[in-house]
Amino acid sequence: MEPSRDSLKVKLFADGADLAGMVEMASMSHIAGLTTNPTLMRKCGVTDYVKFAKDVIKEIPNKPISFEVFSDDLAEMEIQAIKIANWGENVYVKIPITNTEGRSTSTVVSNLTQRGIKVNVTALTTIEQVQEIKQFLNPKIPSYVSVFAGRIADTGRDPIPTMKQSLEQLKGNDLAELIWASPRELLNVIHADSIGCHIITATSDILAKLSLLGKNLTDYSLDTVKMFRKDALESGLSI
Repeated sequence: MEPSRDSLKVKLFADGADLAGMVEMASMSHIAGLTTNPTLMRKCGVTDYVKFAKDVIKEIPNKPISFEVFSDDLAEMEIQAIKIANWGENVYVKIPITNTEGRSTSTVVSNLTQRGIKVNVTALTTIEQVQEIKQFLNPKIPSYVSVFAGRIADTGRDPIPTMKQSLEQLKGNDLAELIWASPRELLNVIHADSIGCHIITATSDILAKLSLLGKNLTDYSLDTVKMFRKDALESGLSI
């Protein structure tokens, strides 16, 4: 059977930092949640983190949203996380798997989840990191584990084995969900869905391609030919 948006079981999260774009995405029934990060916010010109986040939460109060700490000091990271968590009931706090010195944030994750704070542990790329952090999640508190499959693929490695193993590692904690992070193409949505990954988070340019799922390839070929013809004419090309 050809894939279609309605046949997907994986939850779709929109990744971005443009308020209007995030609100538009959140209005779509097939978008189950949203994520952002400091890099995306910098690209979108966000300078007031607190105002931006509270504006987002005001506009999107009913879907999970992940906001990230930015301190490199573990103690301060925990303080920031507590502040972020207080912004809204639908907030998950993104905690990087290590700080920039490579120090594990497992104690931060443990302390936060014991306080009942929902975390999104982010920037993981190895199964060893998943094995470590799963021990510090609170099985009574919802959490996300974001494995950056796209970055794994950037190194020439197939991310699917790591993602499958990560799912196995998280079994036994029904409230811990695996996120397929940093996808590079729409096909990654099918990959995530096929292995039973809980969530995939993607930017709007990838999510916009969902309408292409199952498209007739002969028709798509003709569309491509028409596009080349149109662009050639509009560019005034001649031979």
